Amino acid sequence: MTNPAAGSWTTLINDILDGRWTNPETGKKAVVPYERILIEESLEGRAADLVSELDLGERFTVVADAATYDALGERVARELKTLGPVDVVILDHPHADMANVESLAVKLADAEAVVAVGSGTINDLCKFVTGRNGRRYCVFGTVGSMNGYTSTTASITLESGLKVSLPSHAPSGFFVDLGVSAAAPTYLSAAGFGDCLCRSVAQIDWWMSHRLLGTAYHQVPFLIQEKDEAALNERAAKLAEHDVEANGYLYRVLTLCGLGISFTGVSNHGSMGEHQISHYIDCFAGERHPGTLHGTQVGVASLTMARLQQAMLASDQPPVVKATRIDPDDMVRRMGPAVAAQCLDELKKKAFDENAAAAFNERLQEVWPTLRQELKQFMVPVDEMQRLLKSTGGPISAAELGTPADFYREAVVHCREMRNRFSFLDIAADAGMLEDFARGEA
Repeated sequence: MTNPAAGSWTTLINDILDGRWTNPETGKKAVVPYERILIEESLEGRAADLVSELDLGERFTVVADAATYDALGERVARELKTLGPVDVVILDHPHADMANVESLAVKLADAEAVVAVGSGTINDLCKFVTGRNGRRYCVFGTVGSMNGYTSTTASITLESGLKVSLPSHAPSGFFVDLGVSAAAPTYLSAAGFGDCLCRSVAQIDWWMSHRLLGTAYHQVPFLIQEKDEAALNERAAKLAEHDVEANGYLYRVLTLCGLGISFTGVSNHGSMGEHQISHYIDCFAGERHPGTLHGTQVGVASLTMARLQQAMLASDQPPVVKATRIDPDDMVRRMGPAVAAQCLDELKKKAFDENAAAAFNERLQEVWPTLRQELKQFMVPVDEMQRLLKSTGGPISAAELGTPADFYREAVVHCREMRNRFSFLDIAADAGMLEDFARGEA
């Protein structure tokens, strides 16, 4: 692959979008729901041409928050005025929840061409609101802080307080001015790197689940980002220096991770045990929440998962699980009755009774020597992960994250209750090991 720094930052991405790239798992050409992705050092003066090519409409509504409007939104709105009338919606410290979805839906009821300017929250809100009635939209990214730009799901907090990934649609166009992103506060790019750091631990969880439980697994999302992940890791420390090239590789990895969902229909390749820890913090921390970003939390949680996985895989003897212990009353105490009921349904889908536990132990005993070797191929040593994350300026512990130690340990122990995705958290819990492990995490 051509070095993007010496040519196009969308090398390979364009091949996927244009149907020139063959999926090695299926032997078929790629088909993805995007029209244009452009990542360049500068897009100044080009917003009108880029949006016009998408044919979204003749009246434009730019959606941003105060920070993203100052960073890029004002420029985009000004340039779009050469095409037609432009309305501006500036959201006040928005959260990606159903209350903000409904509020934005009212504001965009008569909007024709929606142009989002921002990252996670702005993009998820615009994606979900437009996706509900099939309106196409585009997004100008302002910082590489998460991999959701190109995903076909939106992370939304429900009325009950439970944060979930809801089916949605992809932006018709995704545009990145690397100069704008590189100039942003570096804690934002460190959060994006934290979201990328989860690749190894998510892949270990997903392959383990596939081998032991027969769940679906796809290699292609990892394949398309493999070279760029290595290039990003080499430049991780330069993210803290506002380096344009480092930010370019960050966007490539985040973009390719999002594109992976188009091939698989699921987000498992970038969201397993580590994301459950982060989701638990977001859903249940309340006043204890340190105000940290999703990717920042995922980075710390990825280190936790790496320590757990690597400790368990260091043993030549497999763990032995028992029937899953479920305490509905304790779930209600921690989560509230509505969310606890939803989570209980998810937990029961993967819970073992005594017969299932016995069958799982038999399977684990049979494949453990081979499985350990398979999983070690995906592994990045936890010390190396920690070094990389620290070099970006991101926190590497719950204490640095600002999350109270007792609550972070609670998240590690109980986050698996939130989602029907089987990870090493589930094995450790059913083997009676997770609480002891969590005591060392803070």
